[in-house]
Amino acid sequence: MPSRQQVQGGKVFGLLKAQQEERLNCINKEFLEDEKYNDVDELLENLESFKKKYVEFDLNDHGDIDLMSLKQMLEKLGVPKTHLEVKKMITEVTGGSSETISYRDFVTMMLGKRSGVLKLIMMFEGKNGGNDEKPAGPPAKRDISSLP
Repeated sequence: MPSRQQVQGGKVFGLLKAQQEERLNCINKEFLEDEKYNDVDELLENLESFKKKYVEFDLNDHGDIDLMSLKQMLEKLGVPKTHLEVKKMITEVTGGSSETISYRDFVTMMLGKRSGVLKLIMMFEGKNGGNDEKPAGPPAKRDISSLP
């Protein structure tokens, strides 16, 4: 039987997750009501997808993506970056106003017209569908003329 402390921790964690979900839903509602994004196809579906991805990136559950969380997630996606590169990505997304990426910054980046490095990685990850299957069998034979 779990101890009282374990049960309490689970309840507190659940409460924090529910609060985070509510905050993210409120921000999504702001984007849905913003006339600037009326022309975005499948906005509701995109926002739900962004929310799921953001929660994955928020490894410390503080509501922001910090340098180490972003670095770990990029490594998980198979795109390792140095600390300086990750700092530059955060600066690009936040405009230099913060050392962490808020959900609002994240959604603005994903819906924006500019193509930042992080946005391209996220879009590639979405198109990839998280398919981690490796090709089977030996590599295809190549001759010297096919090399770049």
